[in-house]
Amino acid sequence: MAQHPPGPVVGIIGGSGIYDIDGLQDRQWVKVSSPFGEPSDEILTGTLFGQAMAFLPRHGRGHKIPPSEVNYRANIDALKRVGVTDILSLSAVGSLKESLAPETFVIVDQFIDRTFAREKSFFGRGMVAHVSMAHPVCSRLGDHLQQAAQEAGINAVRGGTYLAMEGPQFSSLAESQLYRQWGCDVIGMTNMPEAKLAREAEICYASVAMVTDYDCWHSDHDHVTVEQIIGVLMANANTGRSLVKQVVPQLKADAAAAQCSCRSALQFALITAPEARDPVMLDKLSAVAGRMLTS
Repeated sequence: MAQHPPGPVVGIIGGSGIYDIDGLQDRQWVKVSSPFGEPSDEILTGTLFGQAMAFLPRHGRGHKIPPSEVNYRANIDALKRVGVTDILSLSAVGSLKESLAPETFVIVDQFIDRTFAREKSFFGRGMVAHVSMAHPVCSRLGDHLQQAAQEAGINAVRGGTYLAMEGPQFSSLAESQLYRQWGCDVIGMTNMPEAKLAREAEICYASVAMVTDYDCWHSDHDHVTVEQIIGVLMANANTGRSLVKQVVPQLKADAAAAQCSCRSALQFALITAPEARDPVMLDKLSAVAGRMLTS
C-alpha cells in the first residue's frame, strides 16, 4: 500500500487476535518512523473487501509493552502517516455493571481519564492547541459498529463510559466501588490518551470495549480462574474479527465519511499566532496537523 493511498483507510488498533483476520489481502508489514518516537510495532497493511486497512498491535506483537509505556503519540502519528482516516480501537476491559457480562461488547461513547504518566497531546510549547473532547468518539463510526454487530448477531451495547486507569495493577476494591458510583460502565488501561490523540490528528475514532470479566467489586471476582479469562479473551478475539469483517463494507460504502466533523477538529483549535510558532514543533506536527499548518 502506498504511503498516502487515495480514499479512506481503516485503522485497527488491538491485539494479535484481531489483526490475524481471514480475507486480508496484499499483507505487508511496514515500518513507519515518527518524530514522536517508536510506535508499538510495524503496521500491517492490506485490503479487506477492497477497503484499504492498517492494523497496529497496541502492545507490540507478543504483548511486550505495558499500557503506561505504549507510545500513543507515535502510534497515532504513524497511522496518520500511512493515510488512516478512521480508527476502530478494540480492547479488553473489566465490567463495572452486572448487566455487562463477560463476552459483551460495549461501543463506548464517553471516557473518564484517570491516567497520569502518559504524554497526552501532540501540541505544546511553541504550538498550542485545544481540541474539544465533549463527544470523544465518532458517532458515525459508532452507528456503523452498532449496525454491524446487530447483523452479525454480536452481543453489543451502544453507549457506555470507559474509565481509563493507569495500571499496570488492577483496581483496589475501594476504587472499583468508587468508579461504579460515578456511573462508569467498563474499566481499562489503554483508550486514553489514544482517543485524545486521534481527535488532535483529525482521525475518526471509535472504541469497542470487549468485556473479559467483572472487576473486583463483583462477588464472583475471586472465583474466576486464569483458564476462564483466557477462554473469554479467545472468544472475544474471534468475535472482534467477525465485527471487523462485518463493518468494513459499511465503511467502504459510507459516502458521508469525508464530511465527518472529526476530520476538521483542528479548524478552530490552534491558538499560537503564526509568527510565534516554533519551526521545530511545526516539523514534528507535519502529519497530524499538516492540513492546518500549510493552509
